[in-house]
Amino acid sequence: ALIMVAATAAVITAVSAGGATGAGEIRITDVESLHTISRAHTNVKAGTVETLSQRLYNPRLSAKPIGRGVIVCTWVDSRDRSCVATYVLPKGSIVAAGALQTRLLYELPIVGGTGIYDDARGSLTVTASHFKPRHEVLVFRLVG
Repeated sequence: ALIMVAATAAVITAVSAGGATGAGEIRITDVESLHTISRAHTNVKAGTVETLSQRLYNPRLSAKPIGRGVIVCTWVDSRDRSCVATYVLPKGSIVAAGALQTRLLYELPIVGGTGIYDDARGSLTVTASHFKPRHEVLVFRLVG
């Protein structure tokens, strides 16, 4: 009986630790449509809030946007910011959150989602590809 309880607890832990989406990779691009910062870029300090809006594209399928991204970052000091990013896609949303120092290349953990991405887990890698307007390549690596 003790072995059965331990095995059941292990299965429950394994199921709750992983997301419900299944493993996979999503590769899309974005174009920044709005970027605001609560203070001048040269005077960024703790408490400065940065907001971004993006149009999301899958250039292999269509020239039209497939969704949108919304990012809010709060600067912790003159180098680090803590960000929450929500990517609204046709069948649900993916949420990533974490700290970053630069928007040229960064990775954030995926902390959840809605719709088919309900309870998503994994990582998001963002690579800047153009500036004015800013374009980025987004790679969502879903682990479960």
